[in-house]
Amino acid sequence: MIERTEVLQPEPAVALARLLGVDPPDLEDDGLPLLWHWVYLLDRPHQADLGPDGHPVRGVVPAPPAPGRRRMAAGGRVTRTGPLVVGRAATRRTEVVSTTDKTGRSGPLTFVVVRHTISQDGEVKVVEEQDIVYRDAAAAAVSATTATPVPPEADERAFPVDPTVLFRFSALTYNAHRIHYDRDYARNVEGYPGLVVHGPLQALAMAEAVRETGATATAIEYRVVAPLFDHQGLVVRAPGTGSSRRVSVRDHGGRITANGLVETPAEERKTR
Repeated sequence: MIERTEVLQPEPAVALARLLGVDPPDLEDDGLPLLWHWVYLLDRPHQADLGPDGHPVRGVVPAPPAPGRRRMAAGGRVTRTGPLVVGRAATRRTEVVSTTDKTGRSGPLTFVVVRHTISQDGEVKVVEEQDIVYRDAAAAAVSATTATPVPPEADERAFPVDPTVLFRFSALTYNAHRIHYDRDYARNVEGYPGLVVHGPLQALAMAEAVRETGATATAIEYRVVAPLFDHQGLVVRAPGTGSSRRVSVRDHGGRITANGLVETPAEERKTR
C-alpha cells in the first residue's frame, strides 16, 4: 500500500477546466466533479525510475509484473461519496486488490485491479478501482482504418483529441506513457497507427457529457473496448435524462471504443 497526502490547490482543477473548455466548478462548496480527482494526489516518480515506454518500473503501485511488459488501461469504477474540496488536505491510499494471469490471442496477460481510497476531514470521499492489463512487448500492429464520417446525433457531441490535447492531458495527470504524445514511438515501437487517446480521457468525456445536462454524476463504471487514435476523432454520447445513464465514446466513423454507466444522486432521480 502507498499513501499520499497533500493540500488540494485550485490550479489543477482550473487547468483541467480549460483543457475541457468548461467553466471551473464551485471548488469550495460543490467540490471536484466526478473524475476530476485524477489531476490530484499523483505519483511523481524519478526520471530514472521510468521504463522505455515512459511508465515507472519501480516505487509505484502497481509495479509491472515483469520487465518489458506493456501496460494498458482497461476500465474502472469510481464512486464519489462526498465533496472533495480544495484548500484542505486529502489522503489517497493505493493498494492492489487482485492479480490474475491469463493467456489471450496476443500471449500472456496479467490483469491487475488497483483500489484508490481518497479521504478528507476523516471521511472517505472517493473510492476508485482501476482495471489494468499488462501484455508482452510485441508490437500491437493495429492497422489504420478509414470510415465514412457519421455526424453527431442530438445526444452526442464531438470532443477534440488532437496531439495538443493529448499532450496537455498527459501533463496534467503526470502520465509519461509515450503512446499518447510520441508519434514515432507509438508507430515504430508499439505498432499503433497514431497517438493513442487515453482511456481515462474517454471516461472523463463521458462523465462530463452527463454533467453538461445539469446532472451531478456520483458514480461511473466504464470499459475501454477498443483503441482510439487521435486522427479518428472522439464523439461522446450521453442521454439527457434518467438516473442510470448509458454513455459511450465512438470514433467519427461510428466504431465504439469505450462505454459506461453513470449514476446520479437520489434527490435528482426523484425529480426526473
